[in-house]
This record gives sequence, structure tokens and C-alpha cells, in this order.
Amino acid sequence: MTTPPPPISEPDPSALTCPGDKVGPCAVCQRKTHKYGSGGSPLCQWCMAPVQEKRGPGVRHISTRG
Repeated sequence: MTTPPPPISEPDPSALTCPGDKVGPCAVCQRKTHKYGSGGSPLCQWCMAPVQEKRGPGVRHISTRG
């Protein structure tokens, strides 16, 4: 059994550990998350979890930015 995510008003923990200019809204739920720059993701950890389950552990996002 998984723990339900906290309210949307609470940021993803990744947003608390990155510079403020790298924080943005999750593409699905709009929760504040580390969205931009190195290590950023368009999804918060709770929205990313079901995506990773569907893809499997071997799939990783590879940035094509130079």
C-alpha cells in the first residue's frame, strides 16, 4: 500500500533542495517541483511514479540540450 501524496499546496521535496529559479509547476498537478536545469523533471515525484511503473526501471530521460 502506498502513502497518498500530500496536498497540492505542499511542494515536492525536490523543490526544497534546488535554487528558486529552477522551481516550476508539475505538468500534471501543478505542484511546485524542481522542473528546470540539471536534474529537473516536468513531473513531481507523485505524478512521475505511475509513468516510471509503466516504462520500467531501464528507461531514463536523456536530455538532448547541449
